[in-house]
Amino acid sequence: MGWRPSITVAAIVEADGRFLLVEERIGGHHVLNQPAGRVEPEERLLDAVVRETLEETGWHFEPEWFLGVYPWRSPHAQRSSLRFAFTGRVRAHEPQRALDEPVVAVHWLGREQLLHPPCPLRTPLVLRCIDDWYGGRRLPLSAINDPPP
Repeated sequence: MGWRPSITVAAIVEADGRFLLVEERIGGHHVLNQPAGRVEPEERLLDAVVRETLEETGWHFEPEWFLGVYPWRSPHAQRSSLRFAFTGRVRAHEPQRALDEPVVAVHWLGREQLLHPPCPLRTPLVLRCIDDWYGGRRLPLSAINDPPP
């Protein structure tokens, strides 16, 4: 069988030098990740990143730029994924909204805090996306050829 990665999206959101992150409980361990998740069948990438951010953080995300595509192969689970990362801003917040499992908390953390995080990063892509954001990587959203809504 050929390579069949799962397609995921991630929101890279910065405000006042801090990044929006979720603390997840995966396999009995707490890890940090950007708001991220799998794209549902027939779902547009931009719709998926907006949905995942709201479901995992209670924040309404507005994508502004496409950061890039990040291949990842988990060394433990032997699964592969293609992460489509977007950057933008959050507007309205629903603090009373129930967060999707496996999210246990939402954090705003600076890059320096992620060098010695309160719990491990879910994958090295967390810091790589932040470093690419700091490096000024930005592609127009039109680089994503999502079908029209």
